[in-house]
Amino acid sequence: MKFLTEYRDEELAQKYLKKIHDITTQEWNIMEVCGGQTHGLVKNGIIEMLPDQVTMIHGPGCHVCVTPIHLIDKAIYLAEEKGVILCSFGDMLRVTCSERSLLDAKAGGADIRILYSPLEAVSVAQANPDKEVVFFAVGFETTAPANALSVIHAHQLNVKNYSILTSHVLVPPAMEAVINDEESNISGFLAAGHVCTIMGISEYGPIVDKYKIPIVVTGFEPVDLLHGIYMVVSQLERGVHELENQYSRVVRSEGNVKAIETIKEVFEVQDRVWRGMGSISESGYEVKSNYKEFDANEKFDVDIIAAEENADCIAGQVLKGIKKPVDCPQFGKKCKPEFPLGAPMVSSEGACAAYYHFHQASQMIESIA
Repeated sequence: MKFLTEYRDEELAQKYLKKIHDITTQEWNIMEVCGGQTHGLVKNGIIEMLPDQVTMIHGPGCHVCVTPIHLIDKAIYLAEEKGVILCSFGDMLRVTCSERSLLDAKAGGADIRILYSPLEAVSVAQANPDKEVVFFAVGFETTAPANALSVIHAHQLNVKNYSILTSHVLVPPAMEAVINDEESNISGFLAAGHVCTIMGISEYGPIVDKYKIPIVVTGFEPVDLLHGIYMVVSQLERGVHELENQYSRVVRSEGNVKAIETIKEVFEVQDRVWRGMGSISESGYEVKSNYKEFDANEKFDVDIIAAEENADCIAGQVLKGIKKPVDCPQFGKKCKPEFPLGAPMVSSEGACAAYYHFHQASQMIESIA
């Protein structure tokens, strides 16, 4: 398949791997920001094949993992107590909040529906004019255009019973928060290719210049990842810091201009609380005041007290890249995908889930060999 099989080519992957080994002379810590990249690294055994001096650190690139507990509590409250039809992407349903998950609430009779697009939720609102319909709008910049478009669509159709519960987070401020954390030690970054497909790459230049740190926009296939790592290590070994685009077959410098215009029409940048990381300045999108009738936070006066994280879970340290999933005493014990203590074990992009499904298997194979 064009643009897929060639980026899974074993011979080409081995060439990049050899190049990384050949040029590496010092210890480097490289953070991949995206959960999809984390899964690619772990699933394909790339972490074990890199030189001992190159350590991959897994960043907060999983939107499910960083959605605050109190916001999930609010979504459940709207479905159970306010009787709204709550629509969501499927990956949010199993995340446990203070007491239970959206899936538990659905099993208890709440009208919670899994949809593939927020535009479907607008259609649900049209079909149920006597019910309020709320779409749980979570995600990074990648999903923001579709969520914004649903608001514009509802406005144009005069659908008054539709709103979105927003939990959009932005990648560049999170990267700065990780760099500034006193426990972090990041040498360079692999930036998330899918986010840059929407937003372009200009936002990362100031981070490169301010912190003197290489950033390479990278894809998700094995060759993408190895090529991106090689580009970062090459910069580090040469003592330079630049913004480079490995994922140029998809990412353009200016991004998707129309998508960005749609985001700016509906959303404005504000501070946002990240689960496990706290409040990060100007790191999220909120609905603008001129579209407040479609903002579930404005439409429903709900004050949910922030709940405490599970004391046995180190998800916050995993999301910051300070610890690996296997460093958690409960990993694979109390915490498994069937009974997760934290969101990184639930989400398909969570680092803990990646290690549980793939890293343990590779370790077993190595022990048998």
